[in-house]
Amino acid sequence: MSYDYVIVGAGSAGCVLAARLSADPDVTVCLIEAGPSDDIDEVRIPVAGGALRRTRYDWDYDTHDEPHCGGRRLYLPRGRMLGGCSSLNGQVYIRGNRLDFDEWGPGWTYADLLPYFLRGEDNERGASAYHGVGGPLSVADNRSRNPMCTSTVLAAVQAGYSANDDFNGVAQDGFGYYQVTQRDGLRCSSAAAYLHPLRRSNLTVRTSWQAEKILLRDETAVGVRCRQLDTVLDIHAEREVVLAAGAYNSPQLLMLSGIGPASDLAALGIPVVLDHPFVGRNLQDHPSVYLVYAHDEPISLLAAATPENARLLADEGRGPLTSNAPEAGGFVRTVGGLPAPDVQFHALPLMFMEGALAELTEHGYSFGPTVLRPTSRGAVSLFSADPSAKPRIRHLYYAEPDDLDTMVAGLRVALEITGQSPLRQYTTRAVSVPESASDGDLRAFIRAKTESLFHPVGTCAIGSVVDSDLRVLGVDGLRVVDASVMPTLPRGNINAPIMAIAERAADLIAGVQPASAADWDTRAA
Repeated sequence: MSYDYVIVGAGSAGCVLAARLSADPDVTVCLIEAGPSDDIDEVRIPVAGGALRRTRYDWDYDTHDEPHCGGRRLYLPRGRMLGGCSSLNGQVYIRGNRLDFDEWGPGWTYADLLPYFLRGEDNERGASAYHGVGGPLSVADNRSRNPMCTSTVLAAVQAGYSANDDFNGVAQDGFGYYQVTQRDGLRCSSAAAYLHPLRRSNLTVRTSWQAEKILLRDETAVGVRCRQLDTVLDIHAEREVVLAAGAYNSPQLLMLSGIGPASDLAALGIPVVLDHPFVGRNLQDHPSVYLVYAHDEPISLLAAATPENARLLADEGRGPLTSNAPEAGGFVRTVGGLPAPDVQFHALPLMFMEGALAELTEHGYSFGPTVLRPTSRGAVSLFSADPSAKPRIRHLYYAEPDDLDTMVAGLRVALEITGQSPLRQYTTRAVSVPESASDGDLRAFIRAKTESLFHPVGTCAIGSVVDSDLRVLGVDGLRVVDASVMPTLPRGNINAPIMAIAERAADLIAGVQPASAADWDTRAA
């Protein structure tokens, strides 16, 4: 089997790459996905995505013991199907702050990436300096509008914070409803947006084939070895192999192929092709903590699955079944003098505990902070040389004390907002809250209740593992295009930035002059 381009991973980035590269009829593209197709209702219906966790559609990862979180192991769901994580995520469309991208270096500034955000976007609000129309990815206003989320915005304003109806516009600060990646009330994953509309003879999509290693010849990538049950298949790349397997699996695949920290690979008996000490390092994530309350109002997502709501979704594309769960939230600077927000908040019309694995038994409400720019760094390493073994993941949340200080400040804001009158009827019974507002009790609560917001990045970062064109340093014919190339975390949910990175990477791979944003400041003004 031989193609011009072989892409590993049909997730948020891989589907974008497959669509853009195969637009040239003179090239052939093979897209490899370890999981199955996404043709199930649990993917299409926004509120049903949580049912896919711990199933064959989920890589079902966990951190190893987190020493600063009481030694707990935190659940890390990752999409294992067409669309990847965009087929089971919370669908929040957030780009991040302009300052985030300006730190990444030439070619990856906000001005460089904005044309690619615009190119990919089909925003129902229409075109503007900050939004695009006509792109594959449908971006829509929330069509659930749960009263608890509306009350959250009102409570935040009552507490003195500003309202914001567009977190991707002029300013990020404030509270409001998030826009979502949905079309007519249904999930618009990267597969739904970029892959499924295509009927191209030069694009081959192989599901249920797991990549085991990159085939190398004289430090040049020439293909990928895959396995389906007991069948092994070598797929050859005439031009390039592109890893789009995510911040956990892309470094894992590099290391299984002999590209990584030499001492770690040698200890597992993996022949070292290239000593690359930074592969798998620099792991970052958004730690999150939720205040959880129960109440007697029958309006939580526990009551979403009714015939009436099913008709509302089918006939009008709205209602509780369109809920993405984190419907509303906001961005806050917890101390003066910060150049951008340091904490993000999410409001969910249900009880969110144990990484969304806890059984829902009562109507409830959850609200809490996320540290946007943590300074703590973890790592992804190999547990075994067997490709079927899960990688060893340790995020080391709060290894740096400043991150815990920021979370304490964010939790105080959360307690202030949930104490406002618009939320009074939804916070009648505390289920998971600190013992008191003392500094010690807040820190103890954070260590005991922190969960991942499922935003891992950084393990194949620009400047250390890949160059500014996302080519793996020291290896020809091999690139990485996914969240792992981000040197630092964006301030916000990461699905939109991943897709913008893939949009620009497709131009780089195809040799197309990157889109220019030289006039962006003029248009925005």
